[in-house]
Amino acid sequence: MIVILLYLHFNMKNIQIHIQVSPDLYLKNPDSSDLGRNIVSKSIELINEMGFEDFTFKKLGLAISSPESSVYRYFKNKHMLLVYLTSWYWAWTEYRIVFATTNIESPKERLLKAINILTKPALKDNSFTHIDEVLLSEIIFSESIKAYHTKSVDEDNKKGYFKAYKRVVQRVSDIVLEIASDFKNPHMLISTVIEGSHQQNYFAKHLPSLTDNVKEQNAISNFYTELTLNFLKINN
Repeated sequence: MIVILLYLHFNMKNIQIHIQVSPDLYLKNPDSSDLGRNIVSKSIELINEMGFEDFTFKKLGLAISSPESSVYRYFKNKHMLLVYLTSWYWAWTEYRIVFATTNIESPKERLLKAINILTKPALKDNSFTHIDEVLLSEIIFSESIKAYHTKSVDEDNKKGYFKAYKRVVQRVSDIVLEIASDFKNPHMLISTVIEGSHQQNYFAKHLPSLTDNVKEQNAISNFYTELTLNFLKINN
């Protein structure tokens, strides 16, 4: 769910945005306290630095100078923390797509803007001081698959843990169907664009022989844009 709170002053530039994550993903809302926000902020830094496998709540507690037990007051385990982070990222991505496509009549232009957001590494968003979106996007590229490639994925899915991600896919799939109403696989196409671009970004940094033209600006985004337009038989 996206909750957008607007505080309009004389110049109408003061906008406060709040990304709401499902309460099922935490024991105590980390947005409710400085400690909670610090837990989220430092966990992003540590997971990006050491990887999810080596990340522990004990290391997180040491990094924030707080007992390990304090972290467990917010999250049941590190898997739930990872799901929370990925859910926050996808809710934030949905907000970006909504803002980028509002008042644009052409479905093709809306699709191009959505693909641009989905396939490019994130830039810093100063609306959220405790979240480093650049580091979080790196985690999404390299670690988010571990949130749902688990033995408990079916149970987690029934609990709604992946709703934010599925909303993004649905939103962009709806744009695809505006362009090609008889297209049979919009969700398959969009989830392929998302996961494929994430893999290619990861390959570019760690396994470059598995990708191409990684030094060319926007190469990955351009590839998936062209792939989508060609697949839908839309003239560039």
